[in-house]
Amino acid sequence: MLSKEGFWVMPLLQKGVAMAAGRMPKIIKPQAHAVIDYLVAGTFFMTAAIYWRRSKRAAVSSLICGGVTTVNSILTDYPGGIWKVMSFQTHGKLDAGVAALTATMPRLMAFGDDAESKFFTMQSIAETAVTAMTDFDYYEHPASDRLRHEDEEQVA
Repeated sequence: MLSKEGFWVMPLLQKGVAMAAGRMPKIIKPQAHAVIDYLVAGTFFMTAAIYWRRSKRAAVSSLICGGVTTVNSILTDYPGGIWKVMSFQTHGKLDAGVAALTATMPRLMAFGDDAESKFFTMQSIAETAVTAMTDFDYYEHPASDRLRHEDEEQVA
């Protein structure tokens, strides 16, 4: 996405969201993150179906992003994972990559000037915010620290 002056707006916007969300407490725990991941994947697949007749490039891009999101979730050792071959921390690093992939798909697939590109922009911003607010170190905290932290949240 280019501004009228020719500067790349999307990377700056995404960076701003990440910085703002990075200052917030890590409030999204693994179980909630798993639900969000599958909702995001479902959104990509549904959007692919909607875009199929009017923009094959956007539809294929949406299928790619949905597939990558699904595979990332299925392979993660967290409540939504099936094969649990990678850590939740690794999942978080890949989530950041998925957000970047989502942001670049319109340019990569040559539909950056089409209306469908706005979906990818908004989706990547949402993915960046969720990634920044997720506690990817949740399983690294000693159980007593994690339980105390949860008790503090319930009191508040």
